[in-house]
Amino acid sequence: MPRRGRLHIPGGHYHVMGRGLECRRIFSGDDDKINFLERLGLGLERTHSQCLAFAMMSNHYHLLIRVLSEPLSQLMSKLLSGYAAHYNQRKKRSGYVFQNRFKSVLCDADGYLLELIRYIHLNPIKASVVDSLAKLEHYRWAGHAGLLGQTLLGNRVWCYCQ
Repeated sequence: MPRRGRLHIPGGHYHVMGRGLECRRIFSGDDDKINFLERLGLGLERTHSQCLAFAMMSNHYHLLIRVLSEPLSQLMSKLLSGYAAHYNQRKKRSGYVFQNRFKSVLCDADGYLLELIRYIHLNPIKASVVDSLAKLEHYRWAGHAGLLGQTLLGNRVWCYCQ
């Protein structure tokens, strides 16, 4: 039975989530996270999409993406396949890196959008990666610092967390 196509709403906001196969690590260190974010940035430019929030933990990620004319799948398929190839080459392995396809949920209410940004940026606390808001301000792998006007990873012009 073929799977259903993804809904594409130009101007739509999507909560995008992905997890490592069997809940394994997909980001072993800072280099992996930087590679993922660089690929995300290039994909956002190519598809004219925007990232409004992000959080990366060792075995999963959350993104809030606003798509324009290009469907979300155009961004995500290139991002995830490129990252998986990088990861497999670096780890000298082959096979799947991610568990299933990425999950995406259309966010169609303004009140929910604000809650979603909060949820994504607080996810490192929920996942016990950091244990306080004060430490989250210095966590490089979530957009929370961008909301506070900090740039912990240099100038990420593709991220609209400000």
